[in-house]
Amino acid sequence: MFKKLAIIVLVMLNIGCDQLSKDMVRKYVAPRDYIPLVEDNLILTNVENTGAMLGMGQGLAPIPKLILLQIIPVLVLLILLLRLLQKSNLDLGFIIAFAFVIGGGIGNLIDRIAYGSVTDFFQIKLGFLKTGIFNMADVSVTIGVLLFLVLSFGSKKMTF
Repeated sequence: MFKKLAIIVLVMLNIGCDQLSKDMVRKYVAPRDYIPLVEDNLILTNVENTGAMLGMGQGLAPIPKLILLQIIPVLVLLILLLRLLQKSNLDLGFIIAFAFVIGGGIGNLIDRIAYGSVTDFFQIKLGFLKTGIFNMADVSVTIGVLLFLVLSFGSKKMTF
């Protein structure tokens, strides 16, 4: 029971951080603003992304877009969450990794369903390295995937 509660709390914390940060950006940062936070290395902006990662899928027709960017992700995230809640032998690291991926995925899905787009607002520029514009849900998913990969290299076998 404690494990299930911890999973739900982790997922909700990821969703909460994402939604709170997006709400603040929508309220206090004008669209397409360019606000350097750390010199010109960390930029705060406000961009609405009607596609997926890096705007992929923005030009899709409405029905394929609905299926690919809302229906399939909802089903995948629900299945992942249910499987995570059912597994009793998962390592704590894997639980955290999956909770971050699920929470971040749900955070972006909330935007797509409620607003028709995802609010992105951070960009990193370090020399030749320049990221796309992203949000806290993207950070959650990235951390979860990286943690999963690191743990997978040290793990014998994980069945999910």
